[in-house]
Amino acid sequence: MSDELDRILDALPGVAFTARADGGVDFVNSEWCAYTGISRQAALNSGWHKCLHPDDLNQLLENWQVILSTGEPCSMQARLQRFDGHYRRFVLQIKRLDANRDGANNWCAVGTDIEDYLDARPEHQVDATSIIDSIPAMVSFMTADGELERVNRQIEDYLGSTYEELRHWAATDSVHCDDLPMVIAAWTHSVQTGEPYDIEHRIRRADGVYQWFHVRGLPIRDPEGRITRWCVLQVNIDERKRDKILIANALADVRASENNLSKTINAVPGFLWSAAPDGGVIFINQRWCDYTGISLENARGIGWTASIHPDDAETLGTYWHGLLQSGQQGEFEARLRRFDGVYRWFLIRAMPQYDEAGTLLRWYGENTDIEDRKQAEMLLAGEKHLLAMMAANSPLAPILDALCELVESMFAGSVCSIVLTDPKRPSPSHEEPIRLQPGAGPKVPASLMPSAEGSLASPDSCPIAWAIAAIEPVISADLNQESRWPEWCNTALQHDLKANWSIPIYSTATKVIGVLSVLYPEPKQPSSEQANLLSQFTHLASIAINRAWSDAALKQSEAFLAKGQQLSATGTFAWRVSTDTITWSDEIYRILEVDQGVIPSFDLIYSRTHPDDISMLKDVVRRQREHDRDFELEQRLLLPSGMVKHLHLVAHAIKDEDGELEYIGALQDITRRKLYEEALGKVRSELAHLARVASLGTVTASIAHEVNQPLAGIITNASTCLRMLSATPPNVAGALETARRTIRDGNRASDVIKRLRALFTNRNITLENVNLSEAAREVVAMLTGELKRNGVVLQTRFAEPVPTIKGDRVQLQQVILNLIMNAIEVLSKITSRPRHVVVSTTTDEDRSVHFAVQDNGSGFESADAERIFDAFYTTKSSGMGIGLAISRSIIEQHGGQLWATLNDGPGATLRFSITQQADSSTPDLDANPDHTKEDL
Repeated sequence: MSDELDRILDALPGVAFTARADGGVDFVNSEWCAYTGISRQAALNSGWHKCLHPDDLNQLLENWQVILSTGEPCSMQARLQRFDGHYRRFVLQIKRLDANRDGANNWCAVGTDIEDYLDARPEHQVDATSIIDSIPAMVSFMTADGELERVNRQIEDYLGSTYEELRHWAATDSVHCDDLPMVIAAWTHSVQTGEPYDIEHRIRRADGVYQWFHVRGLPIRDPEGRITRWCVLQVNIDERKRDKILIANALADVRASENNLSKTINAVPGFLWSAAPDGGVIFINQRWCDYTGISLENARGIGWTASIHPDDAETLGTYWHGLLQSGQQGEFEARLRRFDGVYRWFLIRAMPQYDEAGTLLRWYGENTDIEDRKQAEMLLAGEKHLLAMMAANSPLAPILDALCELVESMFAGSVCSIVLTDPKRPSPSHEEPIRLQPGAGPKVPASLMPSAEGSLASPDSCPIAWAIAAIEPVISADLNQESRWPEWCNTALQHDLKANWSIPIYSTATKVIGVLSVLYPEPKQPSSEQANLLSQFTHLASIAINRAWSDAALKQSEAFLAKGQQLSATGTFAWRVSTDTITWSDEIYRILEVDQGVIPSFDLIYSRTHPDDISMLKDVVRRQREHDRDFELEQRLLLPSGMVKHLHLVAHAIKDEDGELEYIGALQDITRRKLYEEALGKVRSELAHLARVASLGTVTASIAHEVNQPLAGIITNASTCLRMLSATPPNVAGALETARRTIRDGNRASDVIKRLRALFTNRNITLENVNLSEAAREVVAMLTGELKRNGVVLQTRFAEPVPTIKGDRVQLQQVILNLIMNAIEVLSKITSRPRHVVVSTTTDEDRSVHFAVQDNGSGFESADAERIFDAFYTTKSSGMGIGLAISRSIIEQHGGQLWATLNDGPGATLRFSITQQADSSTPDLDANPDHTKEDL
């Protein structure tokens, strides 16, 4: 039955049910359930028979079959059992409803309790008006001709009108004027044909507000089938109507956006996919296809597994099968092959979708590139392992072996070695041989490593010796093209090693103490990221080697100290526990700084013990009285002069001939060793700081940016040209334009390289008209990723138009890059407020162009406003202190000024200004050729 009829029957104050054409009950109202105590589900079909009196059941069923066969309405009497077991007599009015959607006739039965009305006493007669008014809905009765006959109290309350005022309802404003013609026509049709009246329209409430109602009218017929009156039920559906409108609008919006859904999915910066409940892939977005080179058709089902790394395929398959069995969400890390054969790590997430019944409909997933994070995790884990080995004082050889393994894991396909120099050898040179000592190289051929006893090598014999003598990295990207070290190159090529990167390892005094070499089986040039990693690895090697050499020196020093202690008087003592008798040597008197005539006692010892150690010493004495075992402790003395001494006490427990417990021990003054340890810790900290200062990785990254920027434009233009030529018909004009842009960007890349070479070799700088706003935009675009990683919000405020200046674009962009990177590094330590950087250009009346970088960082001391531009002065733990000095020199050579100021609020502003030059007057950029390759 319809939901509307169900609600109507539930609103009736008596028992009621509906049945299908075959007589099976398909609905009972809530009053039926409340009276019989039988649930709605239990009463369906023939379940309602259980509440009939056994004596009435057969007769009622016979009458029920007659009604079903004749199709005529009828009334029957039967006793129904109440929930408490009592039977009451009911009159069941049974009537056929309209045909349902399948053309079959349904039945409706309404029961009236007549138990109290079987006698004819007037007090038991039913008041029809009270019954109608008690119905919790708006009910009205109409005559057979369609005239209003009666309304219940709910209608009068809602409309705020009496029955007399509503008799001529067609002439009132109770029905919305827009709906009234439709209502009159539908009602007239029902009265004339006898068909049920069913319509939705608006009815005015007493306060003048119109609300939507679903109005249904059913004819009431006499035994001859004539319509005697109409019963009309009005149900408020205003909220549902409004919800339908909202849903319709929402569906319209969804349909309007369906055309953009595919584009949106493909624009997501990740790999999206969906799969059937059995795990077979149904959809993968275009980004995944572009990355793997596998089409959507070939990826469906299990075709996508061809992109999984063989070492990860089995584990991923097992995990995926487990997810399918459990139906739970999950994630897994695996390597996916790129179209060029390179594997990268991805995080694969899967999420199930269920319907309201809990049935699994589909799987949805996303693959996120985590190669950088994975590399960082591997690097962090490797560094932790190395530092743990160093902290545990592991020998140098296994530490260097572990470092080589870490390098090989970060540089896939490579082999790594570490060769040491003679620490006693003076500064290297090309004129004399160099003694090489083996450090580590688990996978490097022995013929490329020095012998176990060490070997002499000239700089012309191998790249390792060359790097030591030249004190600079040696990068041989292709050994087939290498003319130096022919014998060594032939040996390497025989082992299928075709590229070599040899990076010096420096001590804290910038002395070369070793070389870290990476060899590849194919020609290869290190990228900027790999160069940074190499710098980090050599830093770790420097720490390990310096620590090992320092520990060796310390052990040697301790050996000498031990020999000296044997020659010196080391204090010895004896303590008889039973009598607390103490005897000690003269050296203990000297250590305690007491006269030899004083009798040894615990009171004397406590008087010389540091106040913070007295409780500990007394606790040790108490325990040793009870336990006859050796003990060892360290304590401090606080002498009357204020001097603090550190003592190391070792005692051995023995039993004398009488069985009495006695301790014999030695007392050593270890104050000097304690001071040595503290000093060594400070030295090690300084060594680590100086080693970090030596890193030049960020310079390599900035140079790579200068070349990569025009190359990216070339690639983009070439791709656009191909698409235009492959169109139907080809867009020749557009292709020609993109080809011209490609040539322009190619020339631009060539210009960048020429300028960089000129900068490195002190050649003349090419001057051009430079728009500082455009130059700054290019640098800002390059730093987008760095800004996001550090959580910095950058705002640009560029003057438009800004006059062009004469200068070298590459050098000016280097200054801009340095200023912005300094601001990012300063803000990396700020956690109490959002990080902001403002980059701006302005002009003034004297033809000067100003460029400024403003941050809200920690700023600087006002006294350091000029000092920060001094060479080798820095406030950063990893800085070299030359960036701002070089930047000021570049700006001054352009005829400008660079200075720093503190903001009114937090942070500082660094700005420079350059005066616009006439064509005949240009700045002399070659006057001071101090900017070398090392500066960058």
